[in-house]
Amino acid sequence: MRFLALLLLTFCLFSCKAQKELAGEKMEDLELVVQDGYSGIMEYETMVIQDTKSLNKFYSQVNKTRKPGLPVPMVDFSREMVIVVCLGEQQGEKEPFLSKINETEDELTIAVELSDPTKTDTAQSQAISYPFYLYKMPLSPKTIGFQKVGW
Repeated sequence: MRFLALLLLTFCLFSCKAQKELAGEKMEDLELVVQDGYSGIMEYETMVIQDTKSLNKFYSQVNKTRKPGLPVPMVDFSREMVIVVCLGEQQGEKEPFLSKINETEDELTIAVELSDPTKTDTAQSQAISYPFYLYKMPLSPKTIGFQKVGW
């Protein structure tokens, strides 16, 4: 009986749709700081921010139509940098997964994958949003590039 339960549990773990294979290696040092459903940016865009002035400029774009606006997160740019992923127009709920594809002495390439959209009976019931995700990671002298995977 225990063997059957163990077999069933193992089967469930390996067949679960929630487990997603990433295109690259998981980035352990990446931390999601902020996410929101409206960025004010209409197209897909990624950026690396390494100073307070650039972060404030991004938040001025995000907060154009908000009163009061979202607070700018506190980041120690002497030790950390910020990665921003704006998904552009999205229908339904999708979330980006970032993974490391390639890393050399001078460059780091990050894959940006989207989770499967929430399945509903009609596409008309899904809301349209312009989400953004703000991550922080340790400061790196490497050039960071992004690659869309599976869009």
